[in-house]
Amino acid sequence: MMSFVLDPPLLVASGAAIERLDLDDATARTLGAATVATFVGVSLALYANAPGLRGIWGRFGARSGREFMLTSGLAGVDERAMRPAHHAAALSLFAAYPLWLALGRAMARNG
Repeated sequence: MMSFVLDPPLLVASGAAIERLDLDDATARTLGAATVATFVGVSLALYANAPGLRGIWGRFGARSGREFMLTSGLAGVDERAMRPAHHAAALSLFAAYPLWLALGRAMARNG
């Protein structure tokens, strides 16, 4: 499951899980980078409406991968009305993915 609604808590949980594995720092960073890369890769493919991922967005009632990424299928999105600023906002959300993972690691380390 990948969406801007679901991804942040999943990334925080992933970061916490990585931290709890008590790995050496290099291994933890590598696992964290691979986790973020997986989230970003699948999420970008969904946002681009990759046809092979229709099974993911369809299960949530979304009409497209982009609608799923934006609302997890909870609300309709008129993709024709989207402007470049909307896409730029989405890119900023992707850019925050490493921060969500780092937050999870920090929470596990300090909690």
